[in-house]
Amino acid sequence: MAMCENWQVFVHDGRHNHAISVYTHGHAQAAKLTEEQLIQIEQFKKSHVPPRNILRFFREQNVGCAVSAQKIYDVVAKIKKNRMQGRNTVQHATVGSGRDDPDW
Repeated sequence: MAMCENWQVFVHDGRHNHAISVYTHGHAQAAKLTEEQLIQIEQFKKSHVPPRNILRFFREQNVGCAVSAQKIYDVVAKIKKNRMQGRNTVQHATVGSGRDDPDW
């Protein structure tokens, strides 16, 4: 039993009070990307594949894929941020942006 000034909570049964969800969209664990998928996203990014096509690829590979478009966009943004190495947009565009790097 937990008490807080004006109300109380009694736990009768410590188990979940509902069945496991049939729909996994939006569940963090179901939408978690594997290391292999993260590498694939980075390779797609280097090839200038739009995030919507990356998402389509994952959904075609795995029909039950719960990865959202937002997750793909977040990973792409993280790749860009890591690539900039702490520089702001202007610094990155003008100084050492990696334009000579054949993989980017």
